[in-house]
Amino acid sequence: MSNSHLSRRRLLSLSLQSGVLMASMPLISGGARFAQASDKTSHTANIFVSINSEGETTITCHRSEMGQQIRTSIAQIIADEMEADWDRIRVEQADGDPKYGDQNTDGSRSVRRNLQRLREAGAELRELMRHTAATQWQVPAEECEAILHRVTHEKSQRSADYGELVALIDDAAIEAHKRAPQQPLKSREEWRYIGKAKASVDMDAVISGTTEFGMDVQLEGMLVAAIARPPVVFGRVKSVDDSAAKQHPGVRGVVQLDSPQAPPLFKPLGGVAVLADNTWAAFQARDKLKIEWEDGENASYNTGSYREQLRNTVRSSGEIVRQQGDIKKGLSQAKQTIKAEYSVPHLVHAMMEPLAATAIVNENSAEIWACTQHPQAARDSVAGALGFKPEQVTVHVTLLGGGFGRKSKQDFVVEAALLSKASGRPVKVVWSREDEIQHAYYHSCSAQYLEAGLNSKGETTSWLHRTVFPTIGSTFSAGADSPMGMELDMGLHDIPFDIPNLQLEKGKAQSHIRIGWLRSVINIHHAFAIGSFAHELAVAAKQDPKDYLLSLIGPDRHIDLSESGVEYANYGDPIEDYPIDTARLRNVVERAARNSDWDNKRKAGRALGIAAHRSFLSYVATVVEVEVDSEGRWSIPEVFVVIDAGTVVNTEHVKAQCEGGSIFGLSCAMGEITAENGKVQQSNFHDFRIARLNEAPRNVQVDIVESEAPPAGVGEPPTPPFIPAFCNALYEASGQRIRDLPVPDRLNIKKTA
Repeated sequence: MSNSHLSRRRLLSLSLQSGVLMASMPLISGGARFAQASDKTSHTANIFVSINSEGETTITCHRSEMGQQIRTSIAQIIADEMEADWDRIRVEQADGDPKYGDQNTDGSRSVRRNLQRLREAGAELRELMRHTAATQWQVPAEECEAILHRVTHEKSQRSADYGELVALIDDAAIEAHKRAPQQPLKSREEWRYIGKAKASVDMDAVISGTTEFGMDVQLEGMLVAAIARPPVVFGRVKSVDDSAAKQHPGVRGVVQLDSPQAPPLFKPLGGVAVLADNTWAAFQARDKLKIEWEDGENASYNTGSYREQLRNTVRSSGEIVRQQGDIKKGLSQAKQTIKAEYSVPHLVHAMMEPLAATAIVNENSAEIWACTQHPQAARDSVAGALGFKPEQVTVHVTLLGGGFGRKSKQDFVVEAALLSKASGRPVKVVWSREDEIQHAYYHSCSAQYLEAGLNSKGETTSWLHRTVFPTIGSTFSAGADSPMGMELDMGLHDIPFDIPNLQLEKGKAQSHIRIGWLRSVINIHHAFAIGSFAHELAVAAKQDPKDYLLSLIGPDRHIDLSESGVEYANYGDPIEDYPIDTARLRNVVERAARNSDWDNKRKAGRALGIAAHRSFLSYVATVVEVEVDSEGRWSIPEVFVVIDAGTVVNTEHVKAQCEGGSIFGLSCAMGEITAENGKVQQSNFHDFRIARLNEAPRNVQVDIVESEAPPAGVGEPPTPPFIPAFCNALYEASGQRIRDLPVPDRLNIKKTA
């Protein structure tokens, strides 16, 4: 039976046949009292919450948990509106299934796309409990009140637990509930869990080691696979001698996988897989493979020379993507012009848990366990690779030990399915740290050119900005060499400055490796250049960097990019609900300055840097304090973050995301992936730098702006402004300007003026 055609009465009847009440939210049009799904192509029923006769409540989380605590937040939303007792809640992870709507956990949109519809799902169950009690007691439903898992009728002094009421639901109760007017959702003042700090529902299990991550999956008769993949993208196996590998103890087979053609999409890279009884045997035997590779045309890729190509591109005029005023006239009439170039290298996700997926493939079905951010895409990709229909594939989502966008790609899941089919056994594919770093979907490198004109007062009257980077479009379309609109929307199209003459341009760049999303995406490039250049202009104008940043932002207003001919996607949400609001940007800047005691920094002898950025519909300002010793070694005593993410569900988790996002930004400032002859040179944390304990900020102070605006992103927005704020602080401390990342371990000390 198609879930999209289930009536509320029929769904409740079917649910009760199993002794469990399941609240649903049919995503249909035509007067339905439910929110539309964010994925408008979906019209199937979403099942989120169930209660058994003991009153035990199970909430289903349809998004992937990778440390951002979405399992807790979803439970808070539903439990609040259904008036559940938090101590009687358990959370269950959903499999990949279109009935849940969009399950792709990226883009910092899990709360912003689900808050309303999950609240309504919880309220729907609460109201059914009220009407069931009212029907049984023969009293008006409006006289019954649901509080903490119980419905009470004060006049008759009767009350019943939700568990008791489950067994009492009948057609009369369902009909009364169906006829009742729409019950409004709780007011903000009535929220019990939303907007409050709640500990992670997974905390005890994580601490005790009883959770299951992708690496933890164990099945009877399972083999473990380690794969030797082509060192150059689109390379192929020319010849292989696997005799020594097959003789290694515990090895059960060697399988060659086909290599894809361009574009890479999210297909496996191919190569040679060793199947063994355990991980150690698989990796040891893989090292004994003697493979001759045919590298292909990407063997010419060298990041050093490529970076120079990008610089040469931005030094010449590009395609105009936003324009206002007359940039040529503005620059020619400027009292002073400032020019700067910025560059960012390739980066890799470096999540703590590398990729892992387990598969059992039979003649007519496949069952998958994977640490995936996008289970529906994994389901579809496995089905396509095996020649199955999607409904023949089940994808179980484990916990993710970090993701940052890498685990939204399905290549590792398909590898497990193909090897299970080839061997006739359950197979777990395990990626080592070296595999994860050398065969990634890398964050795009970039070069940017900025030129500004200042008048006699030091005010910026003209701003020219060119950007060039290999586009993620190359992952989906062979030969794509120009940034996509959504990439330019990330910090370039939406520069929020009040400058009369503004011109933004893009250039072309061919990609020679797999490009993929990484936390904050192209905002990293653009925020670094814009935030750093704003500081350079303040220095040139001999003005305070915070004051100068506020002058660039200008008066409070909503920016209409359509006036500049920009078709702005606004992260996929309506501009009417999420305008580009400079008042909110100014506010986070001013609060960060106050929190850091910015105006007294010179008296205190502190080196502070500031930057602000709007991304994923949130506004974040960051102040970084640094110290640089006589040897040029830097440290970060304190960081001050202010975030305006609209309505937030869990304040403690927002703070944690801001702390983690700042440290991730530091890692982005320190890390670098290089390639020679098409081969990535880094392999592990000894040569791919991330922030270590002694380098991380000693304290991160997070200030959350209370807001009734719609919920916006949290996971990604804290990262982009950290990088320019950090580099600006390094300049204040040392006089050394950082325009090319990564930041060196030691600076060349210069005396500041």
